[in-house]
Amino acid sequence: MTEVVESGGTVLVPAFGVGRSQEIACVLAAHHFEYPVTIDGMAREASKIMMTYKEFLRDPKLFVDAMHAIDWVEGWRDRRRATKTPGVIIAPAGMLKGGPAVFYTSKVGKKSQNAIFLVSYQIPGTPGRELLEKGVCLIDGKMRKVKARVEHFDFSSHCGAGQLKDAVKSLRGKPKIYVVHGAEGNCELFAKWIKSELGLDAVAPRTGDIFEV
Repeated sequence: MTEVVESGGTVLVPAFGVGRSQEIACVLAAHHFEYPVTIDGMAREASKIMMTYKEFLRDPKLFVDAMHAIDWVEGWRDRRRATKTPGVIIAPAGMLKGGPAVFYTSKVGKKSQNAIFLVSYQIPGTPGRELLEKGVCLIDGKMRKVKARVEHFDFSSHCGAGQLKDAVKSLRGKPKIYVVHGAEGNCELFAKWIKSELGLDAVAPRTGDIFEV
């Protein structure tokens, strides 16, 4: 990242607005990154809320230091300035499915001295996955080859299968378990495992299902 910025480039980090964006900002602050860092979109609003309740964070001081060091986008003038300034832009969405990251990609992606660093898992079929695998994205209304350097860094915060199973095993009593937020088919498979191996009532809700808790 420092290499790109010191060469006059801009680094776009598409990141989830809640959690991942703040994590990236803290990583940069912890490593004393000396160049401009801009935060935009939902990440900006979520960060303001977290500042209000910073006592619940693992390292409130680092978080506050990171938030005080960044530039906050307030409008389109700030967005355009950020794309022309050597530094880092942190903006949702993490898979480029929407949000200000789409605008930044169309600008940052045009120049070879820039870079786009993906820091989240890219679901197949998303613009982020297309960028990662094929090096293309939507620029000026058309799918074009990106000239910027594209890399992926694994910042996944999800548990693995073993950790999820251990978590369910540790539950007391006979709770009903709802399995959500998984890749296609995985929720159903995990719910089946819970039923067969642990004897608990488990269901993988589908869009539109209604449950009374």
